[in-house]
Amino acid sequence: MALTASSSRLLLSLLGVTLVVLVWSGTGPADTLTWALEVLPVVIAIPLLLFSYKRFPLTTLLYVIIFIHGLILMLGGHYTYSQVPLGFYVQDLFDLSRNHYDRLGHIFQGITPAILAREILIRKTPLTSGGWLFLIATCIALAFSAFYEMIEWWTALLYGGEADSFLATQGDVWDTQWDMFMALLGAVTAQLLLSRIHDRQLKRFID
Repeated sequence: MALTASSSRLLLSLLGVTLVVLVWSGTGPADTLTWALEVLPVVIAIPLLLFSYKRFPLTTLLYVIIFIHGLILMLGGHYTYSQVPLGFYVQDLFDLSRNHYDRLGHIFQGITPAILAREILIRKTPLTSGGWLFLIATCIALAFSAFYEMIEWWTALLYGGEADSFLATQGDVWDTQWDMFMALLGAVTAQLLLSRIHDRQLKRFID
């Protein structure tokens, strides 16, 4: 079932903002390799979402989540995660030991896959809202996070020290564990807070 006209206008606006920010992000980035690695998911997602729009449109909620996640990636790609000004502002405000902007990225690395998995499972399988759906969507988000950590590992093996800005560990030996924990936190919190809104929007596709 197609989205409403107002939803379509919103999605066009989100696409337009995404393209503008993508161009800005790629203009004089702090590190070209880091920028390419960080924005690659955005570059892949745009044509996939456009191609699937008529055949399998997503809920407006999920499109907005993907949009926000994309902004986080593009901002991090432009400055590198450890140098994003917003992260320094929060660091100074709360007297933190490091720039934690990358933690925000990993929270959304849990939110986006969890809500995406939840949507596909509800629409394409017999699963409905409840404990099993919650568990499976959370596990899928964690699997995605773990796979991303392997991508970071392979990137470090391939590029060596040139990949330090992409890894954004900032000397934290527990960075990988923190990244996956933040993804878990994002997946669980998103489902707890957004499930009812998500279910209401999903009725448009499953009734």
